[in-house]
Amino acid sequence: MALLRPAMNISPAPGRGGGDITIVDNSALLPEEGPSGTIADIEKPKNNTISLYVVREGDTLSEIAEMFEVTVNTIRWANDLSRSSTIRVGQTLTILPVTGVKYKVKKGDTLASIAKDLHGDADEIAQYNGIEKGSALALGTELIIPNGEIAIAVATPAPRPSSSGASPSYAGFFMRPITGGVKTQGIHGYNGVDLAAPIGTPIMAAAAGDVIVARSSGWNGGYGTYVVISHDNGTQTLYAHNSANVVSVGQRVVQGQVIGYVGSTGRSTGAHVHFEIRNGPRNPF
Repeated sequence: MALLRPAMNISPAPGRGGGDITIVDNSALLPEEGPSGTIADIEKPKNNTISLYVVREGDTLSEIAEMFEVTVNTIRWANDLSRSSTIRVGQTLTILPVTGVKYKVKKGDTLASIAKDLHGDADEIAQYNGIEKGSALALGTELIIPNGEIAIAVATPAPRPSSSGASPSYAGFFMRPITGGVKTQGIHGYNGVDLAAPIGTPIMAAAAGDVIVARSSGWNGGYGTYVVISHDNGTQTLYAHNSANVVSVGQRVVQGQVIGYVGSTGRSTGAHVHFEIRNGPRNPF
């Protein structure tokens, strides 16, 4: 087990951020807050579970994307692959479902104006859609806006599943991933919350499980340096924007074990951990 290290400093900016996913998937996750949008305008994956895929002889990105029912850009985005990048046999790809807002370019639109209107980021829009910086946008082109939001009237919330059903119980299964800290953003993204703490604060495994992703560098769809743990009950937890990870893929961890340290990598405005619970209950933290 890794030794604890002292927290070094804290950014005065509120720690907020997340990956490039902003629409919580249906199923057990029924958030009371978060971005808005209409079903017609939401580009949404059919599965919110993070998967790994080892490239085989003859594989292409389009075939892999079709297999996982995601777009080619989703795979490029999560693995920091440019349009000129090629995949190689034996390479492990992270399949990180992305949800965004669909937008058709209108006369006079620029990346900056679209980003402003839909609360996105111009650089991310360009990167995700393979657009060269400074190039003109073709009228009618359909773009995906990662982290986009559309203001709509508040809809009546969907009824919650009955507690008398056979839904699994998660009570007490997860522990808070850091000691102390301040919640700076409630439920957003894929059932995630942002917990601000000084850079260097230890991040702990919320439950026992196996490390399936441990990215120590790169943008990674906005998550920066992050870890994903798969738990025995079928859930997954994700810990993002870390300054460093101290676990590796395939490692078995116990609840409370230090897996990394708080940072501000990727899409982040201050030191915090972005913590998600996927394929499980509403995030209790």
